[in-house]
Amino acid sequence: MVALTRTTKTVIVRRSFSSYSGTSAVAAAAASVGNHAILNNTKAFQQEQQAQRRPGRPIYVAATRQHVGKTSVSLALMSGLQKRFPNRVGFMKPVGQQSHKVYEEDLERDVLVDKDVAVTKQFFNLHHLPYRYMSPVLIPPGYTRDYLDGKITNETQQNQVQESFEQITSRSDVLLCEGTGHCAVGSIVGAGNAQVASWIGADMVLVANGGLGSAFDELELNRIYCAYHNVNVVGVIINRVKPEKYAQTQHYLQKALQQNWNIPLLGCIPDRPFLGCPAIKDMERLFGTKLLSGAKHRFRHYTVHELMLVGTSSGVFLSNLRNKPTRTLYVCHASRSDVLLGFITEYQRRLTNNEPDFEAAMIVCGHPDVYPIDTYILDMVQGLDVPILQSPHTTAETMEMIHTL
Repeated sequence: MVALTRTTKTVIVRRSFSSYSGTSAVAAAAASVGNHAILNNTKAFQQEQQAQRRPGRPIYVAATRQHVGKTSVSLALMSGLQKRFPNRVGFMKPVGQQSHKVYEEDLERDVLVDKDVAVTKQFFNLHHLPYRYMSPVLIPPGYTRDYLDGKITNETQQNQVQESFEQITSRSDVLLCEGTGHCAVGSIVGAGNAQVASWIGADMVLVANGGLGSAFDELELNRIYCAYHNVNVVGVIINRVKPEKYAQTQHYLQKALQQNWNIPLLGCIPDRPFLGCPAIKDMERLFGTKLLSGAKHRFRHYTVHELMLVGTSSGVFLSNLRNKPTRTLYVCHASRSDVLLGFITEYQRRLTNNEPDFEAAMIVCGHPDVYPIDTYILDMVQGLDVPILQSPHTTAETMEMIHTL
C-alpha cells in the first residue's frame, strides 16, 4: 500500500509492490548467469536481463474531477517510489493537454511534451527516460475536430501509448502514470483515462477532495467508469481534508471503501492553506526577476495577510520588524535605502544573537533603469541568507499583482 504522510510532498511506500521487485529481477538475472556459464551473444544476454526487469502492472493516478491535487499526489508518489527504486522509476502522462517545448538530446531537436512531464523529468532527474515516450499523446486546440473528422484514429493513439509504454517499462522497475482530470476526460477522442489505463493494463488509484458523502459519490462514479473498461481501482487518496475532521474522514472513508469495494484508503492529506498561497518562486516568475539573495528560501509561502507595504519612517519600520510576526513579506520602493538598510541590519542582528529564524522577505519595487538600488546596498546583500527580490513595477502595481496571483 502506498500511504501519504501528513504533508503534501512526503510519501512513504508501505505496501509490498511484489510485482515490481527490483531485487527479484536482479536474482533472476543472477540465476540466468549461473545457468549459462558463457553467453557468446552479449546483446542477447542484455535483452534477457531487460525483459526480466520489466515491471508488473503500472500505477495510474486519476482524479474525481479537476483541481483536486492529482499532480501534487503524483509528485509525492514519485518521491516515495524513488526511495525504493533508485534511478529506475518510470513516469508517463499518456494523454496531455498543455504542452511545453523541451530539447530531446538523442534526437538533437526540440519536442513538445505535457508541462507536467517536463517538470517531473527535470525535478526527479529521470535521465533514463526520453521525453517523447513520457508524453505520447497531446491534445492541442483543434485535435478533437481532427479526430471526429477522421484525420486521427483511435488505433494511432493506442499505438503511440503502447509503444511509449514498452519503451518506458524496458527502462524502469516501476511505472507511475498520471492521468488528466477525472476518469472520463478524453473520452470524446476515445482516450479517456480509464480507456488508456486498459490499453496498458494499469491499476487505478483515485484522488478525491476531503469529505464523506460527496467524496464517496464522486469516487463511485469514477469507479463504475473504470469497471466498464475493465480497470481495477486498487486504492484511494483523499486530499485537502480539513484538519479538524482528519480523524473522522480517515476512519469512515476507510470503512466505506472496505465495506463497499474492499480496497484500502491509501492516504489522507490534511489541507494546508499556505500551500495555496504564492511562494517567492512564483513571484520571481511573476516579475521576471531573480532573488538578489536568499535563494534557498524561494519555496517559502506567504499569505496575503502576511503582505505589508512599508510607507512609514525607518524607525517605525524597525519597530514593526522587531515586534510583529517575523513571517512577513515587506514591499518597499527602491528609493527607500533606509528601509533596506534597516531590514538587512535586523537580519544580521538576529543572526549574531542566535535569535529565532528570521522569516521575513523584502520586495524592492521600481524599474532598475529608473530607480536603481544603491550600490552599497547591493554589495551588502551579496551572500546573505535572507530573501530580497526586485520588482520592476511600482509598489501599487506590485501589491496588486501579488493579490491577484
